[in-house]
Amino acid sequence: MQLKNPIIGLCQKATFQISAAKVDQCPSDHGHEVAFAGRSNAGKSSALNTITHASLARTSKTPGRTQLLNFFRLDDERRLVDLPGYGYAKVPIPLKLHWQKHLEAYLGSRESLRGLILMMDIRHPLTEFDQLLLDWSKASGMPLHILLTKADKLTFGAAKNTLLKVQQEIHRHWGKQISIQLFSAPKRMGVEDAQAVLAEWLMLNEPDAEVAQDEIED
Repeated sequence: MQLKNPIIGLCQKATFQISAAKVDQCPSDHGHEVAFAGRSNAGKSSALNTITHASLARTSKTPGRTQLLNFFRLDDERRLVDLPGYGYAKVPIPLKLHWQKHLEAYLGSRESLRGLILMMDIRHPLTEFDQLLLDWSKASGMPLHILLTKADKLTFGAAKNTLLKVQQEIHRHWGKQISIQLFSAPKRMGVEDAQAVLAEWLMLNEPDAEVAQDEIED
């Protein structure tokens, strides 16, 4: 039986690989890697778990708990990365500076990074930190896909209006190559769209990926 999206079957066998405080502690830089980023209160871990149908990232009611680069192995050539949540006011300044230094080093040096999924709380989009990542994406040519999380906190009409406004702002300043969608982990809104982005970036729609998917289903 063919799964609707190959990322689902792959994530069913996902395993925690390593936590890295520094770039030189990251896994071997080969294959395909997609990173998840966002402010500490944007629902990053919940989004990652919902998209992958797995409990990969630790969720907490206390923002700022993800303090390392956490790598999850999908297969020999594919990984997901949960990046440290940024911008949380209660995190000590030295720790903030440590995160910023090594997050910038990771983004700037990782050859296997194929794309960045950026979570923004739909009620507080385009913060200063979000704009820094958008600037980096534009300058580096790195694909970036935005999830406007917690869309269930607004009425559907208000959520769509916010989506259109943010989309227009992004296209005006950062270009039309950056994609954006509504997302809600509790309501499972936008899950299939996000999975399609992951599958494309991880090369799961390529002919050689079909063999790997057949092995998963056996």
